[in-house]
Amino acid sequence: MPTRLNPRKLPLSKWTAIHPQNREKHFMVTRIIEPDDPALPIVEIELEAVYSKRRQIMPWQKLTDETCWRQGWH
Repeated sequence: MPTRLNPRKLPLSKWTAIHPQNREKHFMVTRIIEPDDPALPIVEIELEAVYSKRRQIMPWQKLTDETCWRQGWH
């Protein structure tokens, strides 16, 4: 069963990468990227690696891919 997420509730949520790279396993959503037009849906989030503090912007829907991400820190 796919994970159902509300993008507005993602800030400060914790995620574990199933296949860590560069010792980056645990991540936190630091912010949602609001679209220029408030009538449009949220598309992207900013995700920060806990270990390295590296930040990346990605589509929030990628977090629903259970082959790549698990919600919470495991």
